[in-house]
Amino acid sequence: MPTITSLSPTAGPTSGGNSVIITGTDFIGPASVSFGGYTTYATVNSPTQITATAPAGTGTVLVIVTTVNGPSNGVPYTYGAPALTSINPTSGPAAGGTQVTLTGTGFTATSTVKFGAATATIVSVTPTQIVVKAPPGTSGVQVTVTDTGGTSNGILYTYSPVPTLTGVNPPSGPAAGGTVVTLTGTGFIGVVGVYFDNLPATSFTVNSPTQITATTPATSLAPPIAVQVVVATGGGLATNVFQYT
Repeated sequence: MPTITSLSPTAGPTSGGNSVIITGTDFIGPASVSFGGYTTYATVNSPTQITATAPAGTGTVLVIVTTVNGPSNGVPYTYGAPALTSINPTSGPAAGGTQVTLTGTGFTATSTVKFGAATATIVSVTPTQIVVKAPPGTSGVQVTVTDTGGTSNGILYTYSPVPTLTGVNPPSGPAAGGTVVTLTGTGFIGVVGVYFDNLPATSFTVNSPTQITATTPATSLAPPIAVQVVVATGGGLATNVFQYT
């Protein structure tokens, strides 16, 4: 009895017409190939390979090879473009390299992932999840998945620039904390924390991509002492100095 071990590709357009290579065993003598019950044109290349033309269809169907010895097992083939439902995380540094997990349907081993016009490096693929490493980029881009069935919908991914911290005003305050400090710089996008000597600010507000207002925490260090001020974003770290008096 014939056995199918793999299809290539495992997905295609709803209009059909694309070639599908079927690999397996015992493809002997006259053989027919059906996609979800619809028999299509097929050529037996060898006892282990058949080339078939996919008919038009929708959804996921089973491909079956039938010979004089009977029907094979069924292997899934999916019609239509892949679909994205989520990506995680949705932002990362401009330098790229962030591992991003894409969730959706219709993913195959031949899928390609793009961040805007840049192609991502694929780490792993299952029919419902792709893990990639984000390429370098700037600003916000649409992440899409392309396969033989077409291109998916896009989901926004934001590149965070490397921040800079150029101003701390006032530059000093009491060791008891409570000083409201205005931090100026660039790239204050996706700020995840503001720190004074590794202690988180009592509170902070991102007023714009170039300004943050933060309240200093109390310090146990003996004043006067200069400590490092750190602004942490998805794009990296920016540092400057604050003086406890």
